[in-house]
Amino acid sequence: MTTTVKDDKKIENKLCVDGEEVTFSDEKNLLEVIRKAGIEVPTFCYRPDLSTYGACRMCVVEIEGRGIQTSCTVKPESGMKVRVNTERTRKIRRMTVELLLASHDRDCTVCAKSENCDLQDLSKKLGVRNVRFKSREKQLPIDDTNPSIVRDPNKCILCGACVRACREIQGTGCLNFVNRGSESTVMPAYGKDLREVDCTYCGQCTSVCPTGALRIKSDVDRVWEQLLDPGKKVVAQIAPAVRVAAGEAFGIPPGENTLGLITAALRKIGFDAVFDTSFTADLTIMEEAAEFIERFKKGEDLPLFTSCCPAWVRFVEQRYPDLLKNLSTCRSSQQMFGSVAKKLLTEEMWVSKENLVVVSIMPCTAKKSEANKEKFQKDGIKDVDFVLTTQEFIRMAKEAGIDFNNLQPEHLDAPFGIFTGAGVIFGSSGGVAEAALRTAYETITGKRIDKVAINEARGFDTLKEFTMEIEGAEVKLAVVNTLSEAAKLIDKIKNGEVQYHMIEVMACPGGCIGGAGQPQSYKDKKIKKKRMKGLYQADVHTPLHKSHDNPEIIRLYNKWLEKPNSHTAHELLHTHYKNRKRILGEIISLSSAEEGEEVTDIQVCVGTSCYAKGSYNIIEVLTKQIKDYGFENKVNIRATFCMEHCSQGPSVVIDEEFIPEATPEKIEKIFKDKILSKYVK
Repeated sequence: MTTTVKDDKKIENKLCVDGEEVTFSDEKNLLEVIRKAGIEVPTFCYRPDLSTYGACRMCVVEIEGRGIQTSCTVKPESGMKVRVNTERTRKIRRMTVELLLASHDRDCTVCAKSENCDLQDLSKKLGVRNVRFKSREKQLPIDDTNPSIVRDPNKCILCGACVRACREIQGTGCLNFVNRGSESTVMPAYGKDLREVDCTYCGQCTSVCPTGALRIKSDVDRVWEQLLDPGKKVVAQIAPAVRVAAGEAFGIPPGENTLGLITAALRKIGFDAVFDTSFTADLTIMEEAAEFIERFKKGEDLPLFTSCCPAWVRFVEQRYPDLLKNLSTCRSSQQMFGSVAKKLLTEEMWVSKENLVVVSIMPCTAKKSEANKEKFQKDGIKDVDFVLTTQEFIRMAKEAGIDFNNLQPEHLDAPFGIFTGAGVIFGSSGGVAEAALRTAYETITGKRIDKVAINEARGFDTLKEFTMEIEGAEVKLAVVNTLSEAAKLIDKIKNGEVQYHMIEVMACPGGCIGGAGQPQSYKDKKIKKKRMKGLYQADVHTPLHKSHDNPEIIRLYNKWLEKPNSHTAHELLHTHYKNRKRILGEIISLSSAEEGEEVTDIQVCVGTSCYAKGSYNIIEVLTKQIKDYGFENKVNIRATFCMEHCSQGPSVVIDEEFIPEATPEKIEKIFKDKILSKYVK
């Protein structure tokens, strides 16, 4: 609401913050209005892009007539009188920080989040020097089984940001609260490790974590070992999105292109050569555009889904294996670079494959897992040896004592330092689709296009839909970012509500610019927008804008690959996928009834798809009914991690009878009709 009407006169919405009058319009809560007034109210659990939780109590204010309230959960109203810093609010905040510090593992000097930790920062700002409460006695085990993420429950402050990010952004729900009171913690279902659940390795949980409870698994030390080995030749590839974010750690505004400075820094660190992943992004477009044209002409395996995002690929393999045929067979640009480098650079640099070390600088945590896949290895040698996130590159630069701001920009090395603007915009949601269309259009029509920008593909909307006419044929496209939005779109496609020919999917908000490996940006929504703008500006300032115009790409095909989608190209630049649904038969017993003829056996699927659709609520209903009727020794509830009926979930089996699309209400009725009647005569 922007105005109120009284006596036919429009009156602006105003409220008072610490004696200052503040106008407001569409701010969703009082917290945002206060920040608009230039007052930074502290908070741990509030994230503008996630649902409001209101648990940390740090953002408390005093509202006249209402007393103490959490400003993130209160809607602004005209005439409100708000006081932010009072004796009571300051006491509550300090007490909250003390309690959190008491239960927190305070090894701050060696913590990966040191100097970038909200808890550490607020304890300093609030002047908390002593903790009056007893510290945690029991140390919980650290989970480092995931290839991309380390979970340290001893540093968790129960803000719930990771739980909401996993559920709301990606729709996977791999993390949740368990236990009560002082035993409360956040962990995967049934105490499993993060590698054992349907984690896509996107890392969005780490990007919103205010402490070191969830952090990126670091490869920095292993890369240093390679750099300091005189027998190794170590080369780097820099992903497009890194150039518009890395400078933020050194005081450079978000969105500013620092590719030249990053190149100079990597050489000072000790890399023998520095290249740009935008080169193989151009190569990806050549292969993907050719693949799309072939499928479009035949009308087979459409829509074509892009495959450059490893978190999205894993999501499909785990949840929608029936769509694997629709995934582009193209490797990601990272893996194409590794394959090409291990073939060509070994010859040009006079080094064996064993001694050529390829290091990726990526905005993405899922790339770590991708690089480790066996299918991207040959004779035990990986195409990409190590993946460093943007954050890890920043750490290496600081460890090396590099004065980033005073570096002189340097050029990339040949031959993989030549790229077009089409390759650069890969880092933004919509960039892959736009780049592919630039090439597909000119390939099909034989006509040049001067206006290369496709504005319908750009922007921060989680779903963008548009149609393009090519030689009289209508091509329908969709661009999606976040896996939760992708799941919604897939449901619509399967229900026959929508139809497309090509769909670009990226797991992270806004695309790679919002990757979990980038400097954290959850406090300011404008940061990712500036990064996106920076990539499109880089496209404008790049001499070439279409992948098929890249002279080094043309040379690569003429000398080695023959043509897009040739046998040689498929062997080195394409891949295959596999069904990765959770293991059948893996069952966890949730009740203690002994086996017997009179015992009713109930199985509830808690795999990713069913869990996201509410299977946990079904378990709660069943558990309550069993307890209410005293059937603990008559009914056995088991949780299983997949029944292979994901599209019909939540799935429940009662005494071998399969019940699709179960709901708490449906199960409650079945319980009364079948189980209650079985035991109560």
